Amino acid sequence: MAVKSSLVFFSSTPKITPYSPRWSKLKPPRGKITTFSCSDLRYDDDDDDDDKRKAPIKRSHDWYEEFQASFLDKFKDSYEAEIADYKSQLFSNLKGKAQKVLEIGIGTGPNLKYYAGEADVQVFGMDPNRKMEKYAQAAAEATGLPLTNFEFLHAVGEAIPLGDASVDAVVGTLVLCSVKDVDMALKEVKRVLRPGGIYLFVEHVAAKDGTVLRFIQNVLDPLQQTVADGCHLTRETGMKISEAGFSGVELNKVFLSNAFYVNPQVYGIACK
Repeated sequence: MAVKSSLVFFSSTPKITPYSPRWSKLKPPRGKITTFSCSDLRYDDDDDDDDKRKAPIKRSHDWYEEFQASFLDKFKDSYEAEIADYKSQLFSNLKGKAQKVLEIGIGTGPNLKYYAGEADVQVFGMDPNRKMEKYAQAAAEATGLPLTNFEFLHAVGEAIPLGDASVDAVVGTLVLCSVKDVDMALKEVKRVLRPGGIYLFVEHVAAKDGTVLRFIQNVLDPLQQTVADGCHLTRETGMKISEAGFSGVELNKVFLSNAFYVNPQVYGIACK
């Protein structure tokens, strides 16, 4: 079952623009629900490299990978609680519409509860940290997803080990902050998506230039990259997604109190 072409967005007037995020309050937007059709948008067929995607994964110490996985599993709750309403609306676009879903940077699997409970959904959960597998599997089982329908892929976003046009949807939350090459990762997302497929994302981005928050981010960015597995605080990820060549992009922006200096965050849908 492929992704249906009709997508429901939670904006009052959806606009496909290069980069014009709307600001959301700490309550999810309650605007009029409108329908957005991917089939109405032009599909650009890039001349992507068809070579087998294989990229070396920098080997971390097992103890460090286990520490990262355990830390994320234990301390994600406050963030997930605050962003839950936004994710619920975002992931509602998948329900009943996507049979094969790839989640890049699946981590401990906090997003699975939003979409993996659907009948016959097949999920590919990808992460460069092998220690995330047991946590992601546990999260999959908790949603009722049979492990026969869940496959963990040990890989990086710049080299997704799936064929061209092989999935109905790609999910990525707080991932592009830590990949080596954002442009290449987005190119890979487009490659594995079927025509009409969708990419759902939540990413933290750089604060506005000249603000106190941006100053803090600039100061902490080197340390953040060291202790948070390569996470960058000052990337313009929303702009990168908007300029990646998707047929249409719907962007929203929000500040989350539990995220402190990892703000603002953008969330939305990109259509191939």
